[in-house]
Amino acid sequence: MTLILALIIIISTLFLLRSLLAFLNNTWWTPISIQKIMKSQGIKGLPYSFPHGNTKVITAMRNQSMSQPMDISHDIFPRIQPHVYSWIKTYGMNFVNWHGSQAQMFVTEPELVKEVLNNREGAYPKMDMEGYAKKLLGEALITNEGEKWEKVRKLANHTFHAESLKNMIPEMIGSMEKMVEKWKEYEGEEIDIHKEFGLVTTEVISRTAFSSSYVEGKHIFEMVAKLTTITVRNIYKLRFPGISLIMKTNDEIEAEKLEKAIKISILDLVEKRKVNADKDDDFGSDYLGQLVKTANDANENKRITVEQMIDEIKAIYGAGHLTTTNLLSWTVFLLAINQEWQEKVREEVLELFGRKTPTSDGLARLKTMNMVINESLRLYPPVLTMTRKVEREIKLGNVNLPTKINIFISILALHHNEEIWGKDVHCFLPDRFANGVAKATKNNVAAFLPFGMGPRTCVGLNFTTNEAKIALSMILQRYRLSLSTNYVHFPADVFILTPKKGVQVILHKV
Repeated sequence: MTLILALIIIISTLFLLRSLLAFLNNTWWTPISIQKIMKSQGIKGLPYSFPHGNTKVITAMRNQSMSQPMDISHDIFPRIQPHVYSWIKTYGMNFVNWHGSQAQMFVTEPELVKEVLNNREGAYPKMDMEGYAKKLLGEALITNEGEKWEKVRKLANHTFHAESLKNMIPEMIGSMEKMVEKWKEYEGEEIDIHKEFGLVTTEVISRTAFSSSYVEGKHIFEMVAKLTTITVRNIYKLRFPGISLIMKTNDEIEAEKLEKAIKISILDLVEKRKVNADKDDDFGSDYLGQLVKTANDANENKRITVEQMIDEIKAIYGAGHLTTTNLLSWTVFLLAINQEWQEKVREEVLELFGRKTPTSDGLARLKTMNMVINESLRLYPPVLTMTRKVEREIKLGNVNLPTKINIFISILALHHNEEIWGKDVHCFLPDRFANGVAKATKNNVAAFLPFGMGPRTCVGLNFTTNEAKIALSMILQRYRLSLSTNYVHFPADVFILTPKKGVQVILHKV
């Protein structure tokens, strides 16, 4: 008995010792080693601080910079990403930051960004999702790699290719017609256009991707929105591995409930689609139908898992409408304070469509509107950061990168760089895109990334821009928009770059 007890004590001691060594390796030796390697190559940053890294400093900077409204100005980089703005000035265009013990290399040199996003030989795959972000995004197209990504990307390309998008236009127009018809009640009055766009973009996603009305998907949208809020609130809060198994925070409990409830609601949506399918298992040609079909494919090599299907639907419900909502909101804000450009776009719309509904051919010919949308995306990009991880030791530019380091690309830093765009970088000048995106920057530097670059360019790019063009065309055919005196300029990082206090405009009938 004594021998057994002694063995138990020895084994327990060895286990604890091994755990302690692993903990010290992950939280001390590895970070210090990476810091030395990067510093020796000229890549510096705020020193690693055990155990939180730089998260407390970043949280304090963000809380201070985004706590109050700002004067109307497009110089938002110091406000939205104060740590990136400050540390570029201190340490250079590429620097190391610490999220707990996880090294993050911020890359803002355009050529290096291009190298990372082109991801030749799979050296820079998507970063692993953890915690709340994993609950929100899961195994969706925007997070997956390899075979899982390829299967869904092919499906998404099929759903959102040119001919399919053309067929979606009537649905988009139908949703926009309902919106502007409702606006007749507010002519000459103030309306929060950000709220209106939030409603109409969810309706469009529901009708085009899921062949259902906004009402049917409203509950899922609301739950995804709540989960997004929780994720943003905890983005710089650290929890040591395993502690949530012992003691959960209120946010962790709520996030788990939401994740389960979203899954149940989506499976209910899928089950309805299966019931309504005909004998040939025709689940429909929309995105939902294609996902259900692929999840039930007889060929195991083509099949996706049920979890993948759920996460993909969840991602479309969330990111699929938030991007367009905020693009439209910021574009209307910019047109409301730049009346001459608003008039130019209106003239173009009336010349192409008159008072009739937009057409597919006409949308492609909206050159002035396209310039305005691009400038809006430059000044107020919906997605602020792209992330990748270093899969193996590799050379990026002149820097040898070790494994166990993640790469962060600040889109805002690129879009607001004076060296790239000129001294008028913070001015609304759609003319800079008159000769296309490639010639918009000084020396034709590739630094316009609202939808990414390379093989992972957002599959919804044309869907989003088409929807925005339809909405703007139908609004400008009917109304002149001016900014309300009640408008409060409050850009905020809420997973997507959002006008936190809305965008209040006055509708003037034309």
